Amino acid sequence: MIEGEKYIEDVKAYFNYLITEFGFRISNEKIRGNAFYDLQYSDGNCIVSVSYENIEDYLQVIIFMLQNGELPDYDDKSKTLLLNMLNAQVMSSVKRDEISLNNEYFVKFTPKTEIEKLLLKSAKELRLCLKHFKEIR
Repeated sequence: MIEGEKYIEDVKAYFNYLITEFGFRISNEKIRGNAFYDLQYSDGNCIVSVSYENIEDYLQVIIFMLQNGELPDYDDKSKTLLLNMLNAQVMSSVKRDEISLNNEYFVKFTPKTEIEKLLLKSAKELRLCLKHFKEIR
């Protein structure tokens, strides 16, 4: 279990590159008791959601491709892109040196808890996916 404020703080740290490298901004923060937390980033074309169900211990990173500025239907798999699916598409074309450079970017983090380790893993994967996003879309 992680407290909501700590979760939001950690997501902001691990996923800061969304703002500094990719031009996103924080568009929404949700803390629903101790059960559900979500931080969303938007660049006007898509929303990246980093959500965590605390009780279920379930982290999910989703890229929603906006349609006329609106969120698509969750079941529309062409507009609702789960990180694990994107990662599977991208990793086959990523070179070893690119993975090494990506890992170097995150060397400043020393996750201590399981959720911090999951956030770091997801942040690394998403950064690589976004660098190749045009190729897979």
